[in-house]
Amino acid sequence: MSLKALLLTSLAIMAFAANSVFCRLALQDKSMSAASFTGVRLLSGALVLWLLVAWRAQSLKREPKKSFKSYSFSAFWLFLYAITFSVAYVRLDTATGALLLFGVVQLTLVGIALVQRQPLHRLEWLGIIVAFGGLVYLMLPGIARPPLLSAITMGLAGFAWGVYTFLGKSSQAPLSDTHQNFLYALPWILVVLIVDGEWRLGSSEAITFAVLSGGLASGVGYSIWYHALAYLSASQAASFQLLVPVIAAIGGMVVVGDSVTLRLFIASFIILLGISVVILGRKRLTVK
Repeated sequence: MSLKALLLTSLAIMAFAANSVFCRLALQDKSMSAASFTGVRLLSGALVLWLLVAWRAQSLKREPKKSFKSYSFSAFWLFLYAITFSVAYVRLDTATGALLLFGVVQLTLVGIALVQRQPLHRLEWLGIIVAFGGLVYLMLPGIARPPLLSAITMGLAGFAWGVYTFLGKSSQAPLSDTHQNFLYALPWILVVLIVDGEWRLGSSEAITFAVLSGGLASGVGYSIWYHALAYLSASQAASFQLLVPVIAAIGGMVVVGDSVTLRLFIASFIILLGISVVILGRKRLTVK
């Protein structure tokens, strides 16, 4: 791997982990509602992406554009991920949320492969069973179990992000497509705010963290990730994403003050081991 690829990938992975930390920081004092955080995040992300698109205006003119239907469909899954991500983090700690999110993302992508009748190596089946077992262990009744409803909500966020990731694989203009997806996602959050009625923007600190999550960790972070994907194989891209829960856990302990329980540590090991086996199985099947 080249130094450029390593740098881009490292920055993108840190941005993914930063999203979890920024969300926890913005919502921990409960002055900002989850819906308001999502709205500020999507809006700031759209603005930053607009600036990036304007900066690359000449080269983007030659890139193909998708239809309104394609943009609106992708935008719905982006919105669903963003709102459930925020709602779940009201009661989840940073590490647990990131682990559930990216664990379900990987299982969703494997599930899509099954629906498309793509062949699975026996190691992939083994990895799926192990990873699912880790999620089950994390959710077993006990004092250290995360809130069930919040965990299910984060699982839904992982499913939505997995679908959104799958839809983005065919993008030939990732920067402009991502910008359009953010724009088309904004009306959805406006509907939620009107129905919910919670327009609590919270403190200036909460707003700052929401802007950083949207503009920096999401807008810039997603753009960097799309550039990094050009240098990575599918197995490498999946492998590097396994670092996100680890980095998020460290960030949660250092910045937010979260603690890591023994149950979370064991579940993390089982889930990451299972997903690693899935990636290894996919790589072997590709080689064949």
